[in-house]
Amino acid sequence: MKTPFAFLPAPRRNRWMKIAIVLALGMTLFFNLTGGPLQTAVAPAGIISFEFAGTVANAQAMIESWGEHGRLVAAFGLGLDFLYPLVYASAISLACVWAAERVQPRSPAASWGIWLAWGAWLAALLDYVENVALVLLLFGSTAVLLPPLAFLCAAIKFTLVIAGILYVLAAWLLFR
Repeated sequence: MKTPFAFLPAPRRNRWMKIAIVLALGMTLFFNLTGGPLQTAVAPAGIISFEFAGTVANAQAMIESWGEHGRLVAAFGLGLDFLYPLVYASAISLACVWAAERVQPRSPAASWGIWLAWGAWLAALLDYVENVALVLLLFGSTAVLLPPLAFLCAAIKFTLVIAGILYVLAAWLLFR
């Protein structure tokens, strides 16, 4: 199976991987530093709680708990989160390709890395679907399918992202 970045020679891929990782970590830090107003008793994990609200009632309670300033923070964060999936998917995908090249080339572990590299892009796509659902909820939609849709997309997204990161860490630790 071809990798998502088969068109790039390895040295260039590795350079882009390092840039993407720095950008992804920077954006993650930015979200963590600016998301404080979204952490309330109703939404203890801030925007992540909102992603997993599951019902319109829970989502509305979280939005209400944020107040006007929190809603503005959430809107800004969700707007910026339309760039973030491109960044983290690039970082994870490139890192999975790098890791797959480190493990024995024809082993199942190498193919897992390629699958996870593509999985990072599926996670990004799911993140976009989730973001649209969350923006609609934030702006007052009461469509009952939006919270479960966001929940499902977030659950699959986080599973793929965590699996990709764990794969890269394992390859880095075992095949330096």
